Amino acid sequence: MFIFLLDNIIYGNTAFPLVHRTAEEKMQHSDRLTLERQKLTVCPIIDGEEHLRLLSFQHNCITRIQNISNLQHLVFLDLYDNQIEEISGLTTLRSLRVLLLGNNRIRRISNLDNLVSLDVLDLHGNQIAIIENLHHLSDLRVLNLARNCLTYIENLNGLDSLTELNLRYNQIRIVKDVDTLPCLQRLFLSFNNISRFDDILCLADSASLSDITLDGNPIAQEAFYKHTVLHHMMQLRQLDMKKITEEERRMASVALRKEEEKRRESHKQTLLKEKKRLTISNIAHQWESQQNRSAHLPSSQENNEDNESSQNSRSTPYVFPEETRSLDSLLNKGTQGLPVLDSHLVEIEGDTVYLYGSGALESLDRNWSVQTAGSITTISFNFIDFDEIVPVLPKLRIRFPNSLHLKFKENNLAVLKQFNALAQLRRLEQLTVDAQGNPVVTFTLWKYYVMFRLGHFNLQKINGMEVTQNDMVMAENLFGVLAYVASSDVPYCRLLSFLGDCRKKQLCYLLEAKGKKLGTASEDGNDRRKLGGENANRLALNYTTRDSQTEKLEEAKDRKDFCHSYIQDLVKEAADINMKNESLQKLWPQMFIELVRDAVIEIRNKDSYMKLCLQRIASQKS
Repeated sequence: MFIFLLDNIIYGNTAFPLVHRTAEEKMQHSDRLTLERQKLTVCPIIDGEEHLRLLSFQHNCITRIQNISNLQHLVFLDLYDNQIEEISGLTTLRSLRVLLLGNNRIRRISNLDNLVSLDVLDLHGNQIAIIENLHHLSDLRVLNLARNCLTYIENLNGLDSLTELNLRYNQIRIVKDVDTLPCLQRLFLSFNNISRFDDILCLADSASLSDITLDGNPIAQEAFYKHTVLHHMMQLRQLDMKKITEEERRMASVALRKEEEKRRESHKQTLLKEKKRLTISNIAHQWESQQNRSAHLPSSQENNEDNESSQNSRSTPYVFPEETRSLDSLLNKGTQGLPVLDSHLVEIEGDTVYLYGSGALESLDRNWSVQTAGSITTISFNFIDFDEIVPVLPKLRIRFPNSLHLKFKENNLAVLKQFNALAQLRRLEQLTVDAQGNPVVTFTLWKYYVMFRLGHFNLQKINGMEVTQNDMVMAENLFGVLAYVASSDVPYCRLLSFLGDCRKKQLCYLLEAKGKKLGTASEDGNDRRKLGGENANRLALNYTTRDSQTEKLEEAKDRKDFCHSYIQDLVKEAADINMKNESLQKLWPQMFIELVRDAVIEIRNKDSYMKLCLQRIASQKS
């Protein structure tokens, strides 16, 4: 092709070259003109070429599109590899079908409003950051935006004829609106920053996509990448330029189903953990509020408040991990929808059962399976007043026969005598008392007291520290005398209530062997020592909860009222008898005279009297 570039024509401050072709050249290439690699910096003036359909300015240095508005029959315009910064000068080219502007410096998509017949638009290798101003191109079939600065794909509405979209080599993280393209078949997303399938979920809703590429993205490094894509896009024929077989589809479906089940279970466990955290936080808040109220209440009101709070906390049903209601609704709502209504929680982890809140104590009355109950070796009490725990201690021996370790945290353990209640257990090898909410651990000798009072359990650890023989000797030296003094004043009838049947039989046998009833004080002391020595002494160190003390006070009051009423009745009866006696003394002289007079009158006639007596005797016999 011979092209003649004549002298420049100057318009204003810009000089434009004039393009002129020979008649022979026009005849040979009548509808096309190629001006590649001509070192052009501006678009030349093309005179007498209004019939052109193809125009190419590839590999020049053009910075602005101009001087082509007269080419209204132009169908193909190639401006690849120039220095164009803005799309302009195309308003009159209504017949344009192919526009190639790749490898320029364009920052925005604009001024394409009149190009309604555009079929191919190539804008790759520019600096475009946003997809915009394309919704009117309803006939566009191919759009190339590779190697730009895109991070977010949207605004694709209206491209009803688009069949191929090239978005390679951007920084894309999220893709939207692809499902609104009814004819899209090929989508190229290679080498972007897509890391989750959820960020391109709209692809799964596209019914027309057949070819897609995602290689070079972080998502392509995942183990189940291919399975995930195929499962959500069963209509695909090619993935990453490789044909998909039916066997691959089947394997992808099976593998993804397993992965979904695993993910769903993991999500469920996450929700359960979050629910547990929120519930424990709620329980801790209620406990703290209750402690603050108790600290500001008078002692008389404190008992009433404790009873009311206990009843309120037990009114809420307890929660077990294996009995938790369906989490389907929570799975849809996320962790923000988790309820925080429970005032207590029961949780089993391994060989430990955790009880949070006083209401959790009611769980000890449920029907535990033999396997579950037998596997429990540790019981942890959290945010539960110790006086509420004491009544259920005997149940632990029945419900969890293999329990060896008790843990206490936030239980108001404040005095040493509270540890006496633990003697109700069957056995105990470890005891852990957290300093949080249990002031008793601030006492220097609290561990020694526990060792002494629970010495029959052969404790091995207290708060994680080994119990040595020297510790036991020290405990005996410190508290042995205290236990002996406490047991010295306990009556035998009360001592018998502390003992089991076997020990009671030992006592009875001891008394019968002596052939006596309970003896003097000195003899009683000997009997106590023979009965069991220090163990019997320790039994006198028991603990009575506030509720038990209240019951005893009420019982004593009832007994006092009964005795008072009984004595009043006796006094009244004695007073009545005395009144009757005084009245008799006053009436007796007159009564005696009348009795003598009646007797004398009756026996005055001896025969008639004897006859009367015989008749009486005869009537009695008959």
